[in-house]
This record gives sequence, C-alpha cells and structure tokens, in this order.
Amino acid sequence: MLGQGFVSAAAIAASVLFVLSLGGLSNQEKAKRAVWYGIVGMAVAVLFTAFGPGIGNYWLMIPMIAIGSVIGWKVATRVAMTEMPQLVAALHSFVGLAAVFVAWNADLERRRVLAAQALGAGYQEFSAFAALVATKASDELTFLQLEVVFAIFIGAVTFTGSVVAFGKLAGKVDGKPHKLPGGHMLNAGAAAFSLLLAILYLNGAGFWTLLILAALAFFIGWHLIMGIGGADMPVVVSMLNSYSGWAAAAIGFTLSNDLLIVTGALVGSSGAILSYIMCKAMNRNFVSVILGGFGGGTQGPAAEIEGEQVAIDAAGVASSLNNADSVVIVPGYGMAVAQAQNAVSELVRKLRSAGKEVRFAIHPVAGRLPGHMNVLLAEARVPYDIVLEMDEINDDFPKTDVTIVIGSNDIVNPAAQDDPNSPIAGMPVLEVWKSSVVFVCKRGQGTGYSGIENPLFYKENTRMFYGDARESIDSLLSLID
Repeated sequence: MLGQGFVSAAAIAASVLFVLSLGGLSNQEKAKRAVWYGIVGMAVAVLFTAFGPGIGNYWLMIPMIAIGSVIGWKVATRVAMTEMPQLVAALHSFVGLAAVFVAWNADLERRRVLAAQALGAGYQEFSAFAALVATKASDELTFLQLEVVFAIFIGAVTFTGSVVAFGKLAGKVDGKPHKLPGGHMLNAGAAAFSLLLAILYLNGAGFWTLLILAALAFFIGWHLIMGIGGADMPVVVSMLNSYSGWAAAAIGFTLSNDLLIVTGALVGSSGAILSYIMCKAMNRNFVSVILGGFGGGTQGPAAEIEGEQVAIDAAGVASSLNNADSVVIVPGYGMAVAQAQNAVSELVRKLRSAGKEVRFAIHPVAGRLPGHMNVLLAEARVPYDIVLEMDEINDDFPKTDVTIVIGSNDIVNPAAQDDPNSPIAGMPVLEVWKSSVVFVCKRGQGTGYSGIENPLFYKENTRMFYGDARESIDSLLSLID
C-alpha cells in the first residue's frame, strides 16, 4: 500500500505527461513520442491509483486489469487504420457507461452512510468512498449529488451517442440523418424532464430519479446522433470525445480523484476546442453541433447537375502526370478504405524523382476522424513538408497542372460555394476544379458515404479514374517515366 504523498506525486507526473502528449500530437514529427508520453502517463496513473490508500479488493481488480489489458492489446493489433474512427467512438461509449455506473454506485454509498448515521450504526464496514462521504458536511453532500447528476446525464448521452456514431461509421447504421416525429422538441422535452428529476433528487427523492434520468439521457444521446448525417461524423466523434472527458472529470470530483479531474478536463477541453476548429472548417454553428441540429436539412431542392462523368484509363492519367510540372494529391476516406497510402507514397517518390513538384492538400475534416489523413500519410513515410493544410494550398490550384483526388467527395465539392441549397452550403472546400486537369479515383458513380452529389465529377476538366484506389495507383507506377 502506497502513501498519499506518493499517489499525489504520481498524479502530478502523470498530468504533466498527459499535457506533453496532447502538445506533441499537434506535430507529426513529435506524434510518436507524444503517444509514448500518454502510455507512460496512463501506466503511472493506474499503478499508483490502484495501490493508493483506501483501495482494496485486489483479488477482483488485478484480474480485471489483466483481462482489459489483453483485450485492448488484441483490439489494437487487429484494428486497421480504416476502422480507427469507429474504435474511438466505441471507446468513448465505455467512458460514458462507466461514468453512469460509478455515479449510481456513489449515490447508493451515500444513502448507505446516511442510513447508518440515522441508526447510530458505524459505517467502517463500508467502502473507502463511504468513509469519505461520512466526513462531508451537508453542503458538500449537495455538491456530491450535483456531481452525480452531471456524471449520469453526460455519461449516458455519451454512451448511446457513441454507440450510434460507431454504427454509422462502421456502416451498420444508415448514415443519413433520422429524427422521430417532433424532432428537437422531443430532445428539449427529455432535457426538461431530466432537469425536473434532478431537482426532485436534490430535494430528497429516491434512487428511482437517477434511473429515469439515465434513461432520458440515453434517449437524448441516441436521438441527437441519429439526427446527424454521416458527412458530419468527424465533428460528432470529436464532440463525443469532449463529452467523455467532462463525464470523467465529473466522476473525478465525485471520487475526490485529482488525476481523473485533470485527465477529464484535458480531454473535455481539447475535444471541445477541436470541435470548434472543425465547425469553423465546415462553416457549422458550434451550438448547433452540440444540440445535434445540423447534417440533414436544406432550404430547398439542390441544384440539378448537367453533363456526364467521363472516364479515363491508367495510360491517360500517366500521360498527363508525365507532362505535368506541378501535382497536388487530395486524399480522402476512399484512400484509407483501399489502404492505398503506400502506393500513393511510391507514386510521389517516382514523380519527385522525375523533378516534378508534388504536394498533398489536407482538408481539416478529411476522412472520418480529425487528423485521419495525416496519420495515414505519416504511416506511409510521406515527407511532412509536402503535406499542406487547406488554407496553405487553396490559392495554388489555379497554378497546378494535375490534381488527383483519391476517395474524397464533400471536401472537394464546388456545390458548397455555388449551391445555397446544398447540405454543405458555405463549407470551405479545396478548390481542385481550378486546376488544369482533375483526376478522381473512385470505385463507381455513386454519391458515396455522405449521399451528396458532386458537380466536380461532371466538369469538363475532370476525368473519372474508376476502380479500387490502391489498384488504380499501382497501375500508374509502371507508366511513370
């Protein structure tokens, strides 16, 4: 058993490592080291918390940690990068559900202590948490109840919201937005009823209030995310990440665990900041994101698209690349699905060896997870200095000879600028159509995951390079001079 001093020192060390981890993840060159900071910080946090004062039941805790570690290792080694977004959503759901269970247990312990005190009995046979509750004054117990309410509500919303997000990202749930009749009024009514239950609970009502509160929050989380279209899932995942952080912080206050408070606050605040940045990148209202109020509606019918999609073969694409001086590659989720990043990296190497300027254009919400494309390119050892953000490269498209779009739709859709009735109207996009020639690597003529038509595919300077992205890029490699 370790003393409180050791635990406090470990909490400070782990907190510093978590901050360093978050800071390093903003830079591709430091990202791997930053991940190790996070791993070591979490190991320190778990170890010193598990063997801290007032902790027991090791016969149960140690096997659970071992089982969870093995499962985590197995999942991490089997999940491909294409499945990483839904894995993150699934992990968010675990945090939310854990917050609900811990909050329920905290209130049951509170009730046991109060009952024992009313009878003049001791509470020493209860848990360490019960002993902590017994020392609290009445106003501190009120704050404990507030923490319980907050943890249950945010945790339950996070759980069902993350489950739906997982389903949409994995293709197990329709990616289109769906709402029950009544739409936002149902969510508002459930939230108002939740507030009423919280007031009743704070005024002495029974444990049943927390059960119904959780049920209502489960509904809100499910209905909020069901009402958001698949094209907006990157922002949703980021926002759910923030929710899970605040749920963890609330539980930290409940358990008087400083490290959990710090960790939850870091996750919650960083997730909220990232969501805000992504909302700006998509021209979305931040408050509307939180309330699940975007992703589905339009002001009228979208503009009709004229023309036809013109296909091209590998020889035609290779001919244009051989004659080009400047090339921009725009990766999207289609590249991840086909696992084409290594083939793309080899194509870049050959083009640069031929003296051509090659760069990547990365939209802030490319893929289904913030930073998804950056991770894939880093995995394929693409040089960091040729990977540029949208704002850095958008003005260069008119001077670009060839742009290759690999599995992207919304982030290169001119309807965002030209059609006020488009579901993505006003969203900043990569203006690839201003290049001399645009080649779009795409499996077929469908609208893809988001279900939004793209006029880019019908423009005179666009040619459709149909097929699996990895096979298509591989077919070019032998044709590049």
